[in-house]
Amino acid sequence: MSDEDTLGGRVRRYARVGSAMAGLGARLAGERYLGLPINRERHAADLKAALGGIKGPLMKVAQLLATIPDALPDEYVRELIELQANAPAMGWPFVRRRMMGELGPDWQSRFRSFEHEAARAASLGQVHRAIALDDTKLACKLQYPDMASAVEADLRQLRLAMGLYERYDRTVSTADIHAEIAARLREELDYAREAAHMRLYGAILKDEPGVAVPRPIPDLSTKRLLTMTWLDGAPLLEVAAKASLAVRNEIALRMFRIWYVPFYYYGVIHGDPHLGNYTVAPDRTVNLLDFGCIRIFPAHFVKGVIDLYHALQRDDRELAVAAYRAWGFGQLSDEMIAVLNRWAAFVYGPLLDDRTRLIQEQRRKGVDDGRSLIDDVHHDIRRLGGIAPPRAFVFMDRAAVGLGSVFLHLKARINWHRLFHELIDDFDEGTLAARQQAALSAAGVPPPN
Repeated sequence: MSDEDTLGGRVRRYARVGSAMAGLGARLAGERYLGLPINRERHAADLKAALGGIKGPLMKVAQLLATIPDALPDEYVRELIELQANAPAMGWPFVRRRMMGELGPDWQSRFRSFEHEAARAASLGQVHRAIALDDTKLACKLQYPDMASAVEADLRQLRLAMGLYERYDRTVSTADIHAEIAARLREELDYAREAAHMRLYGAILKDEPGVAVPRPIPDLSTKRLLTMTWLDGAPLLEVAAKASLAVRNEIALRMFRIWYVPFYYYGVIHGDPHLGNYTVAPDRTVNLLDFGCIRIFPAHFVKGVIDLYHALQRDDRELAVAAYRAWGFGQLSDEMIAVLNRWAAFVYGPLLDDRTRLIQEQRRKGVDDGRSLIDDVHHDIRRLGGIAPPRAFVFMDRAAVGLGSVFLHLKARINWHRLFHELIDDFDEGTLAARQQAALSAAGVPPPN
């Protein structure tokens, strides 16, 4: 079976997922234009069931959409976020043929041992444990066949669903959201690029205490097979459930720096907030495991993120406008800027508050202030004619949401303000640009799409 994007592969994919996505679009359109009532929660559950048995990017896209506000209705987000990457693994006959195609007929002689059962099955591939000839413990990530066709077919179906929802609710234009998702998914198919990202993160985080990044093994890797060192650890939430507040705070501190040292020093961010991408070793070292979804930002974008913080801190409208422009937002009315600043004040709230606290605090008993504010902002954006989030903003927002979710699960109590200032107080745009260029070149990271 070909691994390239083929017409036949796309047609097969359309046949498998078309009815589920078309059903979503038809029911939303019927509700919007014909006044037909639908049970959104039931239909969302049906959609999850239809997509859950399909390997490939739709599962990943569903998880991704669940972290991008307003991309789909809440009822669908709640169901789709439960789509887990742990689909049933492909069996040994598939693995043997696939490994032979990547490393040649004598591939088994290049390992001391290679486990037949997958240690983990994900949306685009599965991971097998192995032992190298020098006794190094390895993880071999093997891509499923025909994934290029699957990605292109699923992206077309996704465009249809998002377009229909946009006609239902014009608050947020989804064109750039779709373009950004498409670019990152296509990059995830290239395991050589992921290996370069892994080298990049290994260099960036090498001096960070309590953080581990696997090392790629070039001689045992191809564009569709990524072999790396194995890192022992337990799922992050499993560890957090039994840990004291001090240990949870320690893990949260390391997670904060794993995400934001690369961003504020190098303009690089890990764009996949899925908790399965992190494990915790017995000594509480946090292992970062997946590097398929990495976003590289120009230095002026990073400066814009910091400028918006200072704009909120000083109530400086002109600086806020400059920050939004640096992010890629077009002409914004005074009213729209005021609405965006309300959203930003909520997102930046823990960083602006110089005290030890939870990442999100509930001020009124029984009321989710965050959900209420987002609903109000959504309503006002719709009233003002909608907005088109720029591509660069999509994954930055997603990463912030994902990290906030991790801290909510950890119930960590930290002075986020001081952590943030440790990273930004010496920020210099020119220094970041030079540092980024040197790091990307040394790691062999291809130019971003």
